[in-house]
Amino acid sequence: MASGQRGHHRHRRSRSRWRLLGLGAGGGIAAVAAVVLTVGIGQVAGSQACASVVSGAAAAGVGSQTATHYVLTSLPNCSYPDPPADGLFVALPAAEYAGAADCGGYLEVSGPGGSVRVKVVDQCPDCAAGHIDLSETAFARLAPLSAGLINVSYRLLADPTLLGPVSVEVKQGSSRYWLALLADNTGNPLAAVQVETPSGWLSLARASYNYWLAPSGAGPGPFTVRLTDTQGHLVTVSGIALSPGVVQSTGTWMYGTGADPAPATPARGASLAATPAAASAATVASSSAGPASPGTPSPSLTTAPARTESSLDSGDGPAAMSSAAASARSSC
Repeated sequence: MASGQRGHHRHRRSRSRWRLLGLGAGGGIAAVAAVVLTVGIGQVAGSQACASVVSGAAAAGVGSQTATHYVLTSLPNCSYPDPPADGLFVALPAAEYAGAADCGGYLEVSGPGGSVRVKVVDQCPDCAAGHIDLSETAFARLAPLSAGLINVSYRLLADPTLLGPVSVEVKQGSSRYWLALLADNTGNPLAAVQVETPSGWLSLARASYNYWLAPSGAGPGPFTVRLTDTQGHLVTVSGIALSPGVVQSTGTWMYGTGADPAPATPARGASLAATPAAASAATVASSSAGPASPGTPSPSLTTAPARTESSLDSGDGPAAMSSAAASARSSC
């Protein structure tokens, strides 16, 4: 990513990785063998060495899932301005991040010491399918941090308990001629976002950094916004001001608090599974009636019923952004 380009997130990934305990500088061959024995496949590529795993497509059969831990030191790929207050979050491998398709959703991760619920906020470009990067707080619920790499199983939850009403942030650089919206506290990932205009509902396109874009704008605001999630919940929020950089609470909950979890969404297709998601490269179009189609399925995670236990560096301007670079991390 060109560092001089305007409007690009500057995500950097530190090369300080987890280390296999008991190995010194001369233990390179033993380290490679240990990685292969632990996760099936190893990547040994200088400073970017990072354990990979059997493809997540085999998760239902002989495949394995693993987790490491990291420290988030800059804006995550999902663009949320602040990490969850409980410190429980996760970065997904690129195949499962799927152009931000699972941002805002929650995984239940089970490991040696129990299970933990984590919010999807980031992407781990160096991680192979089936390998997730947990926050240190989340990893510590499963194993000591010194373990570095552990075997886990994880699944995307349906209708997890909501922690608050939906919020909407208008991106820095937005105007009546270019608009980008970021919704949070949706529980499930979003499938579609629309803005009401005099000519009807304008369907926004999701960018890989999780904002929903109207490249030609939607007027001066305030805006009425319609959100549809991957479980089919639909809410309409009004009064969203054209106030770039301000997180605006709507007072509206994405679905009923205290309601029973929704049934699991059947897995569809290859990779781990597919959930409805608006394609990040979708063309912005307007419609006069009805919610936008959730779009084509993106490679994503198996959705499972939620359990009830507790568990930005914004660019300024409408330049297209890339999330291909990683977030700053202290481990993989």
